[in-house]
Amino acid sequence: GGDGGLNNLMRFNQTNYNDGLTADTWQTLYVGVFRANQVIANVPNITMNETTKKRIIAEAKFLRALFYFNLTLYYGRPPLMLAPSQPKDVPRNATTTEAYAQVAKDLTEAIVDLPVSYPAIDLGRATRGAAYALLGKTYLQQRMYQQAADAFAYLVTGAGASTYTLTADYRDNFIITKENNSESIFEIQFNENVNENTDDDVNEGAINNTGTSIAQFFAPPGVGFSDGGARRWVVDEFLQERTVANAQDPRLAASFIFNNANPAGPTATIVYGQTFQSRYGNGPDANGVWFRKLLNDHWKNQEGFRSPNNYRLIRYADVLLMYAEALNGLNRTAEAYPYVDRVRQRAGLATLTAAKPGLNQAQFLTQLKHERVTELAGEGWRWADLQRWGDLSPALATRDADFTGFIVGKHEVYPIPQGDIDLNSNLTQNPKY
Repeated sequence: GGDGGLNNLMRFNQTNYNDGLTADTWQTLYVGVFRANQVIANVPNITMNETTKKRIIAEAKFLRALFYFNLTLYYGRPPLMLAPSQPKDVPRNATTTEAYAQVAKDLTEAIVDLPVSYPAIDLGRATRGAAYALLGKTYLQQRMYQQAADAFAYLVTGAGASTYTLTADYRDNFIITKENNSESIFEIQFNENVNENTDDDVNEGAINNTGTSIAQFFAPPGVGFSDGGARRWVVDEFLQERTVANAQDPRLAASFIFNNANPAGPTATIVYGQTFQSRYGNGPDANGVWFRKLLNDHWKNQEGFRSPNNYRLIRYADVLLMYAEALNGLNRTAEAYPYVDRVRQRAGLATLTAAKPGLNQAQFLTQLKHERVTELAGEGWRWADLQRWGDLSPALATRDADFTGFIVGKHEVYPIPQGDIDLNSNLTQNPKY
């Protein structure tokens, strides 16, 4: 497209370290950290119900952990601000290990005081299960398999196992009528506010958008800005297997808009009320593929900047696959099979136990890489997966030409905003930037 900053970022050619795509993400995450710190520091001094007080502090610790998880994942060495910041603060970079350790500490402390569930009016608040799931992610990202397995076990085989289950219909995880369902572990809540005039919730003088604008940016040409484009190889990944009923994997059409989302072809595939053929014909978008999960085509034929469709940040299927990965990392591969089986069976596929029995540890991990693509495509976890597996390299250019410019030891993380470094003599830039 015409966004030079986005194009440079995608091609690993970013030279402006204050570019909003990375610098504003850093700033927004630290706004979240600042707010969480205010709660953690000040709520203990408020006279109120002690159980409620502990829960609120635990929620703030969960959110601070989530913000620092993302800061560590995407920037590698974020400074740790654990108290309300002051104008003259000049914190140093934390190491990646230190930052993830703080995430784990916050989550471990939060778990004690977070409830298992909430009444309908409070849906979306952090639960004990959400904290265990993020704790498991934090350990798995560091390949700390035993600690990860222990955290995930709460949701899979432990006290939390009865709280969550896979939905019968995979598509239910991405439509507005099935929000906060049995598979949702942590879900960001959105609703439409027709009077809004800003996406910037730091601007207290404006009316905030309580919806999300992502659908307008991700929707395909003629509806949105088509920033949510995928590569064709992802479609091929789904086509490697058919269901036990000899049908196309239903997750493919649930995840992407493309010419053959309906196997009958572009004249049968519907895109926002029109056939794919009538919209794109044989033109430049005829072979396009666009992420679908965050869109609203299931209930209207246009998009906008106020989508009420919730973002399912952590799903139970993700936890099952991560638990299997942790067990496999512990060389307990045979024990890992049943959790992959559950995910595949929901999609109508043969169990992995039947399809590929007896895989060794390396083979099972290779299979898990496939399973995570077909189950979680377009949900925001791909970069974390590739980073964790050590798969980020120019070798990915065979699937995505933008990776030709990828430099190992540099592009696994974003640059730290230069503006912050200019203001803080203790802050250093990431390697090779």
